[in-house]
Amino acid sequence: MNMFLWNILLALTWAMLSGHFNLANDVVGFIVGYGVLLLAQRVIGMSPYFRRLRRVISFIGFFLWELLLANLRVAYDVVTPPLYARPGVIAIPLEAHTAVEVTLLANLLTLTPGTLSLDVSDDGRVLYIHAMFIDDPESFRRRIKDGLERRLLEVLR
Repeated sequence: MNMFLWNILLALTWAMLSGHFNLANDVVGFIVGYGVLLLAQRVIGMSPYFRRLRRVISFIGFFLWELLLANLRVAYDVVTPPLYARPGVIAIPLEAHTAVEVTLLANLLTLTPGTLSLDVSDDGRVLYIHAMFIDDPESFRRRIKDGLERRLLEVLR
């Protein structure tokens, strides 16, 4: 059985034994189940689940941090009298190959204030986005590729 399903099963067992089915108790059960599976790894064998879960948590933290910074930058630009925005459309060559990878990247970029995914090239190798703050196009491209795209691909692959 998949380690994630085992972890869910252990979390549900924790909730049944404690008698409380709520979000906080379920999260605690998931964490305890993760710890049990991590300790049992010597008996049941190594699994990529533990590396992947750490990557997912790291990605969520990274995206939330980027989301906070983008919100603050847009809010600062709206509140202060001089406009700091340097909008433009930029093409970003993609390492993402599948439709799921490209779609997730485009949607995550669109969720971030100040950026909007416009289009994907016909061959799916280039993503066109509109951004509010393009001071240096090459550093902006590098920030997307080395930040969001690289971490997203680490989670998905």
